[in-house]
Amino acid sequence: MNKERDDGLHAAPVTERLIQAQLLLLLAEKPAHGYELIQRLNEADFTNGEVDVATVYRNLRRMDQEGLLTSRWEAGPAGPARRLYTLTPRGRQVLKAWAAGVSQEKERLENFLRRYRDCERGLDSSESTD
Repeated sequence: MNKERDDGLHAAPVTERLIQAQLLLLLAEKPAHGYELIQRLNEADFTNGEVDVATVYRNLRRMDQEGLLTSRWEAGPAGPARRLYTLTPRGRQVLKAWAAGVSQEKERLENFLRRYRDCERGLDSSESTD
């Protein structure tokens, strides 16, 4: 039996695909270092469980290369220098596009849930008459 096959019983949460949007939103709120972004992602309840640190830094590097954010090394009062990430105007445009897409997806999901509840009520009432 192939354990990697998805049986459809445990659909992956949509939020797992939204790391870029989440990071853009956090950076729109204020510039931050990677460690702070990881803490804020965990506190914002965007994901199930702790975020994967490597995934966050990989996305930050890619977004920097794509011009969605800028980064610069910043020396702290103690410890090694840290990279400070700041959103660019292009990053703000992409964030707006993400927000529009999430809004559309929310409407589709609400429609699905509304139809599911209607269907479930029909199933429940037919079970009680059997």
